[in-house]
Amino acid sequence: MRERRATVAVVIVSAVFLAAPTPGDVGACGKTAQEMSSASFAAARKRADCAGCTACGIVSDRCVRACNEKLPPEIALPPTCRPLIHDGEVCLRAINDAPCDRFATYVDEFAPATPSECTFCLVPPPPPPGSFAGPDAGDGGEAGP
Repeated sequence: MRERRATVAVVIVSAVFLAAPTPGDVGACGKTAQEMSSASFAAARKRADCAGCTACGIVSDRCVRACNEKLPPEIALPPTCRPLIHDGEVCLRAINDAPCDRFATYVDEFAPATPSECTFCLVPPPPPPGSFAGPDAGDGGEAGP
């Protein structure tokens, strides 16, 4: 009898603690997905880079440009990228929460790293040579008029 009660207790406790929302759905209940503006994300990323450079004491050309309000942001999303606002928020949170040694890799002059949370706009590889895929191809690969 004790074993059965223990088993039931374990099942109930497991159900309570192991039940979780699907990854990516956290905080999305009742909200409509909204596209992120490329310009607003670029400006927010520039502010995050400047804040990180200042907080971490990083002095580099990239940090100087990020903190110069007269210069435009250096981040540009590909025209085919249509990320959601939530994607941008997660990316900026990762940048803001990064320790200084990791943040320094994000603003490296020669090979800046990208946080995994910010890889929402991967550029598709070019089509293989001789394929019909391309900017001028229609649904069936026929040439336009």
